Amino acid sequence: MKQITDARWWLSLLILLAAAPALAVSGAFEDRVYETGHLKPVDSTLKVSVGEPAPDFTLPSVAGPKVSLGDYAGKKNVVLSFVPAAWTPVCSDQWPGYNIARGLFEAHDAVLLGISVDNIPTLYAWTREMGDLWFPVLSDFWPHGAVAARYGILRSDGVSERAIFIVDKQGILRYAAVSDINVRPGLGEIIQALESVSGKSN
Repeated sequence: MKQITDARWWLSLLILLAAAPALAVSGAFEDRVYETGHLKPVDSTLKVSVGEPAPDFTLPSVAGPKVSLGDYAGKKNVVLSFVPAAWTPVCSDQWPGYNIARGLFEAHDAVLLGISVDNIPTLYAWTREMGDLWFPVLSDFWPHGAVAARYGILRSDGVSERAIFIVDKQGILRYAAVSDINVRPGLGEIIQALESVSGKSN
């Protein structure tokens, strides 16, 4: 068991080291990123519990079609990545980093959905600046933050927490983590949680 844990730790370290150059905001992009300063780490109360059905939703995507959580029922595990706001430093590093880990998500029969309370035009401009993302980016803009509110991660200033949820193929919430809004969530912990959900190890 210790060897498996050590292997996961080294895998996570290698992923993060490989990702480091890609995670840095490019010089051309950096002058467009809004510095928020240090924010209250968590400003909400979670309304969902692991082991219960995840609240379904349907949201518009930057690509055009609406996307529902229920679209993946019986087909894929789903990782929901909520980020607070477009054009901010940590968010602008977090999502591009998932491009490097795409194979790890797919190895666990998982799709990733990126969700923000920003409107579609804002998300369109921001994601084009970040470069191609392999996963759908969804807008929880109107009714403003309704999905974030259902999950209990809408902050008092109207943005969502930085949160990760994993929903299995049966629509059951299997993992929930609300991170310090000032810090990018660790990829290793997400992959470890996916291993538990899929029953597969790398």
